[in-house]
Amino acid sequence: MSFTPRTRPKSESQNSKPKPPKSSSSISSHSLLIEPSPSFFPSKGELSRLFAVVAIAASVAITCNVFVNFLNRQPKPFCDNDAGFDNSLSDLCEPCPRNGVCHEGKLECARGYRKLGKLCVEDADINETAKKLSKLEVKKVCEAYAQYLCGGTGTVWVQEDEMWNDLDDSKLMENYGLDSAIYVHAKQRAMESVDKLLETRKNINGSKEFKCPESLVEHYKPVTCYIRQWIAEHALILVPFTALLLGCTLLLLRIRRRHYLSVRAEQLYNQVCDILEEKALTSKGVNVEQEAWVVASWLRDHLLSPRERKHPLLWKMVEDLVQQDSRLDRFPKMVKGESKVVWEWQVEGSLSSSGKRKKHEESKLKSSEGTNVSSNQQRRPLQYGFLQN
Repeated sequence: MSFTPRTRPKSESQNSKPKPPKSSSSISSHSLLIEPSPSFFPSKGELSRLFAVVAIAASVAITCNVFVNFLNRQPKPFCDNDAGFDNSLSDLCEPCPRNGVCHEGKLECARGYRKLGKLCVEDADINETAKKLSKLEVKKVCEAYAQYLCGGTGTVWVQEDEMWNDLDDSKLMENYGLDSAIYVHAKQRAMESVDKLLETRKNINGSKEFKCPESLVEHYKPVTCYIRQWIAEHALILVPFTALLLGCTLLLLRIRRRHYLSVRAEQLYNQVCDILEEKALTSKGVNVEQEAWVVASWLRDHLLSPRERKHPLLWKMVEDLVQQDSRLDRFPKMVKGESKVVWEWQVEGSLSSSGKRKKHEESKLKSSEGTNVSSNQQRRPLQYGFLQN
């Protein structure tokens, strides 16, 4: 038996042939068309850095543009001083500031003012000088009026020419250290201030006169003026009150002096008693008999200080106390050819405690007078040779 191989049809064989493999490049291009790569788009950090760079570049560009425009910009001219022109409605020029003179777009400040940017401000030197000059003139006018009110010798109204003459004094200009042009303007400013502060009027000649207001003149009156005015207003009360006060003062001084003399006289009287008592005891205790009496004037000069001797009332009070004492005897006696009044102790023995009595009287005298007789003035023993006849 013969074997015959079977053959496939051509078409099947052709269709059954294996397809050749596709290349890698075709595969990658096909994948790109289908889905983009993850690295194709920038990340969030890259986007933020990109935006920051762009913002910085834009800011620098805008700043440079503004700065260049500012440097290249021409300042707006000032509007001329025109009475019929409204500066506030113009955008082409700057309004002319107050106290300024504008002409052809340029600004010039009036005298007494200086340019500060687009404004005209007061000159500090002129302003300060004008204030000082105005205060000086106001002070002169008010002091003159205050003197008139207090003593009647001042001036009420001061003429304007006199005030200008005072301001024209060259010494004032030298003191403030200003040139003549500036000083002239300072004087004008000062007179403007004076005109606002003081009262003004026109005299019969048409000249202006100045007067200090009543509310301002009170600050320029001296203290003595206020005292005199107060006394004049309250004279009906002050006169009787002063008389009453003076009378009470004199009465108190007289009572105080009377009390002092009374205490001092009592002290001197006790000292006299002690001296006479001691004299009486010693005169009988010696072999040679001595007189027991003592001249009154000698006792007075011995006990009284030179200041107390000028007041005879004190010793007169002592004499009255001695006369009222029955233990003492007073009688005239011829001593060295002169008639003297002598005192003598008539009682034998000691009837008093001299030490205690003297201490009590000294304390009583100090409390009433304070400092009248020094405490060291105590009774010294009489030199009996002096007291003997």
